[in-house]
Amino acid sequence: MSAPDALRRLSTLTLSVQHLGRLPHLSDLVPSSLPSPGATVAASQVPALFREPYILSGYRPVRQDWRCYLLSLFQRHNESLNVWTHLLAGPVLLLRWWANAGTLGYTLDAASLPLALFLLSALTYLGLSVAAHLFQSHSERAHYFFFFLDYVGVAVYQYGCSLGHYFYTSEPAWRESVGFLFLPGAALFGWLSCAGCCLAKLRYRRPYPLQRKVCQLIPTSLAYLLDISPVAHRLLACPWGREAAPHFHALQVACFLLAAFFFSCPVPERFFPGRCDFLGQGHQVFHLFLSLCTVFQLEALFRDYARRRHVVLELFGEGQLWWACASFPALVLCFLLTAAVAMRRVDQKLRSKDE
Repeated sequence: MSAPDALRRLSTLTLSVQHLGRLPHLSDLVPSSLPSPGATVAASQVPALFREPYILSGYRPVRQDWRCYLLSLFQRHNESLNVWTHLLAGPVLLLRWWANAGTLGYTLDAASLPLALFLLSALTYLGLSVAAHLFQSHSERAHYFFFFLDYVGVAVYQYGCSLGHYFYTSEPAWRESVGFLFLPGAALFGWLSCAGCCLAKLRYRRPYPLQRKVCQLIPTSLAYLLDISPVAHRLLACPWGREAAPHFHALQVACFLLAAFFFSCPVPERFFPGRCDFLGQGHQVFHLFLSLCTVFQLEALFRDYARRRHVVLELFGEGQLWWACASFPALVLCFLLTAAVAMRRVDQKLRSKDE
């Protein structure tokens, strides 16, 4: 190759590199009118309502544009993992549902309604949890509004679990002892769980006293103990054999107990203040174990459904099945009304504060 040809090729390559340098960046593709989330701030720069014990930084400033909090989904802050652990759990559940429906079989009829409502309840609590952790930093009113909805999601999930456990997992000996009280009790404890959490959030201010945790945990624990009783009876009283469902049930119980521990105790951040602001705080671990609990629960219930779907109507009767499933939207409405009453009290307090 002659020297002139080499120089011409070098010149062409240089021009190509210059054109590549002028390719649009990601920031160029975002409309200039779209707000960007502000930098995170220290705990001392946000009101006490938004501060978490032993979490010293990574807070989002209040009173930003709503779109800033939506875009903070892709920002590093102290709620990021709380959002993403539950946001990713939703698609995982849907993928596992699709896979199990293909391998174990699923037909949309009366016998399958409790399983469908369980999935709906799980997606509800995951979605409302994501909304709460993503948008609660906007203002004091938004904080209460979205966490009240979060409590509604937890109560809906509790009743969805009880439907699946009752119709697919319970054994005859258990049903003969407490079965006739189970679903009414699950509905009552679900409402008490929602009301107790709303009351605790409404009544107590930071730094939260022990009474707040008690007000939250007692009704929630009673709801869980009742909801899990068919599973506990089956694991303790019946041989596991070669079935996979009991093993998944054992995993869901173990994950829930670990989740409850990290929800109740602010560890490890209590021992390392400021070191777990973005990664490793107890509430993030709680979210992770609760997501795993839900995935294992779906796997167990799908196998119980596949084993029992041909006898569900015979065992329980079509009338009881439809009544139990029809009570689901009625309970959701009841939970929403409870949150609305609590939100009304918040609005009254905020108005009196402004006067």
